[in-house]
Amino acid sequence: MLILENNYHVDFRPDHSICSLLGFNHDLYTSDYQESENPVNILSVNSVLVNIDIISGSYLNGLRNPTIFYSFFPAVSPGYKIIETPANLVYLLITLDAIYSIETSLTDQNGQLLNLRGENVTITFHVREI
Repeated sequence: MLILENNYHVDFRPDHSICSLLGFNHDLYTSDYQESENPVNILSVNSVLVNIDIISGSYLNGLRNPTIFYSFFPAVSPGYKIIETPANLVYLLITLDAIYSIETSLTDQNGQLLNLRGENVTITFHVREI
């Protein structure tokens, strides 16, 4: 909500304003009190998914997806180091006879790559023969 005093106004009309983040439209707000027209969109990541290109047998929302069966919501505030260890390991089939390279990515619940802003990431995979 916006609470404006002393005839102040808030102009969310510029292209790169934070209006959508706060739930407002691209408008000029001049009234003393204004609730946002839309939900606040500050935290768009609900789940972090770990993806790896050498597995099979994984599905996300009913579609084949290279996501390991582990996703999590960061338990720390933005800017803090995330340390996450799965409690129960799930093993998936590896689609290769020999592993020469692995491509790994972190995405949100919608499959969008996460912008880690240059932070170092360490991911350890446990591989076993069946």
